Amino acid sequence: MVFLNLKGVFHIDSFNWVLLWVSSFRESKSDDRRFYIFTATKTLHLRTESKKDRVIWIQALASSRSLFPLRILNDNLPFVPNDLSVSTQKLEKRLLEEGISDAVVKDCEQIILSEFSEMQGQLKVLLEQRSCLIDTLREFEAANIEIEANGIHNGEYQLMKHDFSTECSGKYSECATTESSDDVEKQDLDDGSDVDESFFYDTNESFTEFTLGYGSVKGAFDSSDTLKVRDSRQDNAEKMHDEQIENFVHSNVQRRKKLPDPVEKEKRVSLWSMIKDNVGKDLARVCLPVYFNEPISSLQKCCEDMEYSHLLDQAYEHGIQGNNLLRVLKVASFAVSGYASSEGRHCKPFNPLLGETYEADFPEKGIRFFSEKVSHHPTVIACHCVGRGWKFWGESNLRSKFWGRSIQLDPVGVLNLEFDDGERFQWSKVTTNIYNLILGKVYCDHHGTMHIRGNREYSCTLKFKEPSILDRNPHQVHGFIEDGNGRKVATLFGKWDEGMYYVEGESNGNPNRSSSSDVSMLWKSEKPPPNLTRYNLTSFAITLNELTADLKERLPPTDSRLRPDQRHLENGEYEKANAEKQRLERRQRISRKLQDNGWKPRWFHREGEDTDEAYKYMGGYWEARKERKWDGCLDVFGELNENLVGDSGS
Repeated sequence: MVFLNLKGVFHIDSFNWVLLWVSSFRESKSDDRRFYIFTATKTLHLRTESKKDRVIWIQALASSRSLFPLRILNDNLPFVPNDLSVSTQKLEKRLLEEGISDAVVKDCEQIILSEFSEMQGQLKVLLEQRSCLIDTLREFEAANIEIEANGIHNGEYQLMKHDFSTECSGKYSECATTESSDDVEKQDLDDGSDVDESFFYDTNESFTEFTLGYGSVKGAFDSSDTLKVRDSRQDNAEKMHDEQIENFVHSNVQRRKKLPDPVEKEKRVSLWSMIKDNVGKDLARVCLPVYFNEPISSLQKCCEDMEYSHLLDQAYEHGIQGNNLLRVLKVASFAVSGYASSEGRHCKPFNPLLGETYEADFPEKGIRFFSEKVSHHPTVIACHCVGRGWKFWGESNLRSKFWGRSIQLDPVGVLNLEFDDGERFQWSKVTTNIYNLILGKVYCDHHGTMHIRGNREYSCTLKFKEPSILDRNPHQVHGFIEDGNGRKVATLFGKWDEGMYYVEGESNGNPNRSSSSDVSMLWKSEKPPPNLTRYNLTSFAITLNELTADLKERLPPTDSRLRPDQRHLENGEYEKANAEKQRLERRQRISRKLQDNGWKPRWFHREGEDTDEAYKYMGGYWEARKERKWDGCLDVFGELNENLVGDSGS
């Protein structure tokens, strides 16, 4: 027997290195606090403070071993070359073309080289760790060869694959060990009185916290105090390890903080000249100058709902832990948070062209979002997003009316949210109005009732209060959670531009006046960015239309970032933006014939023949992006030959 001194916090990356030495492990049958860890040469006897602590240890060992299986490596495996280098010639050329001074160009070069040098140092550390790993595994291989020569079955030193269950910890004892269960137990009893030979060690302070060095690994550990093992098959271990490395690579993704400085001085337009012929018309059919637009499309506007996607991450975790009430409360706060970015936003997004798409890959948020304009008349946008333990999809069809002094937007469509454990929620958005287009301060508000329907225990109803002239407390949202029997189990309140709170049970009075000890915060909006423009974009919205050289090479020709009028508007090239907007709107009128002739979306399809059926994502976009194969994608921003439209099929 050997002594294992475990002191302080046991970090996850250190724990994984220890696992390289572990062949198997087993619980004691005679003592519910003891367990054994077997290596190729030693047996470690450990004792925890309680039975619950032993379960945590065993679960962690099983989960981590499934993530990092023992396998033979060799020096020929590709990893990271030692001679990585970076060139700033293209950057220098591009900046000089834009008229940037030499001093600023050299500062930019130094920043890039400094960041690259730091990353190169990190890669060298990884290379050294890889070399150590290979040496360690070779020692194991040599030990296994010697064992086989002595007539011992090589499977006896490998941890066997089993289905682990959190409901029955006894299944962990089925792992193969260096000795039979009876032999170990017998040895345990025989050596129990021999203090010189057998040691059991207190693990009270040895396994109290896990620190993730490369970002969290999905399915490995919960963020709660109690670890929960999830089913981790060995054939998925390599994929999950790759995701862990990818999270590390993207953990320091830099997003832009502001829009480009405008090239031209913006010219205001006469509102009165536009009102006369357009009152009461569908705003989607009104040809407005680019002055009324903000530099994002409606496809990107849909992605703004994902700004507070961490609320869904939290909802997923609460449900896994059995707190279904807090899950639906987090879902309700997410549904409200989608309106927070509309405060101070007076311009309309660009109406996408038929077949236009938008992707958003945010590894630091753990989401991948994709949307496509699937119908021109009526205008329908379909979207699909995958997050940590959940997926979100839906479609949006805005019916807009221009009333001279105000704009009314009535959303049509259902939003769907489904967690990996099968729980699902559906809701529709409420009406939005933009007021005082002619006189006074322009502002927007939302009003109506939102019903969040769940397929299990809870549902939610939220009331967005309609504004009034004498209202001194606008933007109010009130609601409640109901169980399956119609009983109100929680009350929600707050503002769609500030945050949401809740109290348990039904609040008969004003929930804002409830005792502070009873009120819990669900969500709070982020502060506005320091570099505000007249568009009043949030920090998240500012990143949506960012286009880097590397990203441009990966995008399909249909992505909104490549739309010329929108790009010119963002750069402050207003004359070019107006000219391109008029050209694309003429093209849009031609492309409408494509839909009439049987055109179908590239990435979404309608389930069923009924026109009321929703569009669902077919899959394949991210795979095509990886291979950069965009077969079947139209050049939606180029010129369209009207004579060819009639020959186009589906």
